[in-house]
Amino acid sequence: MLKKPRGLLATALFALLVAGCAPPGIVERVPDDDPGYLLEQAQQQPPEQAAISRLEAADILARRGQHTQALEIASGIDDAQLPAEHRLHWAMLLSELGEELEEPRAVIQAGQLLDEVDMPRDAGLILRERMGRALLRVDEYRAAAAMLMYVQARTEREALNDAIWTSLSRLDGSELASLREGADELTLGWLGLASLVRESGGDIERLFARLESWRERNPQHPAARNVPSELLALRELRGKEVRHIAIFLPDSGPLASVAESIRTGIRAHHLHSVERNGGVRLSFLDASLGDLEALYSEARNIGAQVVIGPLDKDQVSELEARNSVPLPTLALNYGAGSSNQAEGLFQYGLSAEDEARQVARRAYEDGHRRSAMLVPNNEWGARVGRAFEQEWRSRNGTITNSVSYDPRGSATESTRRVLAGGRPDMLFLLALPSYARQVPPTLDYYDAADLPIYATSHLYEGRPQPLLDHDLDEVSFVDIPWQIPDAAVGGVEALPYLASFQELHQDADPSTFRLMAMGVDAYELARRLPQFQLLPESELFGATGLLVAGHDGRIERRLPWARFERGVPRPILTFELLDGDLGNGQLP
Repeated sequence: MLKKPRGLLATALFALLVAGCAPPGIVERVPDDDPGYLLEQAQQQPPEQAAISRLEAADILARRGQHTQALEIASGIDDAQLPAEHRLHWAMLLSELGEELEEPRAVIQAGQLLDEVDMPRDAGLILRERMGRALLRVDEYRAAAAMLMYVQARTEREALNDAIWTSLSRLDGSELASLREGADELTLGWLGLASLVRESGGDIERLFARLESWRERNPQHPAARNVPSELLALRELRGKEVRHIAIFLPDSGPLASVAESIRTGIRAHHLHSVERNGGVRLSFLDASLGDLEALYSEARNIGAQVVIGPLDKDQVSELEARNSVPLPTLALNYGAGSSNQAEGLFQYGLSAEDEARQVARRAYEDGHRRSAMLVPNNEWGARVGRAFEQEWRSRNGTITNSVSYDPRGSATESTRRVLAGGRPDMLFLLALPSYARQVPPTLDYYDAADLPIYATSHLYEGRPQPLLDHDLDEVSFVDIPWQIPDAAVGGVEALPYLASFQELHQDADPSTFRLMAMGVDAYELARRLPQFQLLPESELFGATGLLVAGHDGRIERRLPWARFERGVPRPILTFELLDGDLGNGQLP
């Protein structure tokens, strides 16, 4: 059993001792050395000695409890300048500081050493475990699962079960399948467990029957001896499966066409799910009149257990101001309040603000700090732009210039103005396809062709049009898996709810297809509302993205990334530093 040494200095000394060498100047220096003096000396020293001095300074600061300063220094060291015997010390110190201060990028930086140097077995396993947990924190679930299973296969540590399960449960079908190639017995056991949970489709009785069969076939597997806590918690849902759903959608009024597209998605998916869901009943109730009390009363009278809807924003705002709702409810919009107050109320929609916040996070993780903004001069543009700016500034990013443009006009002048407020290192673009296609060529005209562009899903019409979209080459954007299957999951065959996709996608208009996909996911979410109430951290990989409930019940979508290449969306990694072995799940 691997025993992890406690404390920063203990970790460093442990790594050095198991390596059989402890370089002078690290362990022999007296505790009251002055890190400031070492850093000052480093400015005058040759690169190798300067790197050693900075490492010593970071180590001293860490031992004194000044972990933030130690991390700043350690992460700034060019480890390639360190002698081989010091590089292991640097990696162990940096990874523990990063883990303690919840800075996963620092741990990932240290973990790159795994591919570059030979290290003692125990030190390597410690670093791999930290690396796996860091990858999990930055949503690199496939690489995290591979790394943590590698450690468990060599240590049998059941304490890793929950982290491994969290990683695996957030992978789509193609990502799970990719882990099978060359997999060891332990990994195959985990993949079998993940598959049986997916195939249970939210049916708790079926899930636990299959789980017991899996445990009988794999009695020595760590997950058989100690079932992941998220799965064990589902036992409380036995006998509480959703069998009757009431759906509040308007039959008339300004939202009727939107409601019809959502209704189409719900109905089609329900028919394809009859065998899997054991006979769920749907009752559609007209929400046009806006009398929520009457709707809930009727839903209760007919025996509905949960509600999908309403769609109208004012009705959702009314519900979220209550203390609770009469039945567990999945609203199909987000209320106007700053938060949802009602117990039992969840809110789900195709939020452009969610996309803008995800763009801000991604761009920051990619190393950008100075963003320009190009958004429409209307209420939608103001709202979505505000979401991006708030998320960006929360990470101490700078807005160099924010330009609101007329969607009916040309992009020439607005793009010029974007560059006038100081040189940005990226551009946030919110635009429909016809306008978005003008922006990259205009940047090229103004000698800014290399400016990275990050965009929401709205610039893509939803079908490949290479001749039209080639002007968007190198633009990165998010979209729902059903719209970019090749980029999201590696092809149509790996999409969630394939039968429903194939039926709905045929002859569908791209603008309504996203709403149909929303109906599909609304159906799946509604069936799982008891699970989301019991386990707020639950997630669903659906047609419109990875769906996660926030602390107040508002569902957030996490979307796959794509980049235009030759006018066609192609996949990109969340962290492109993982393009090598760690990114494809192949571990030494």
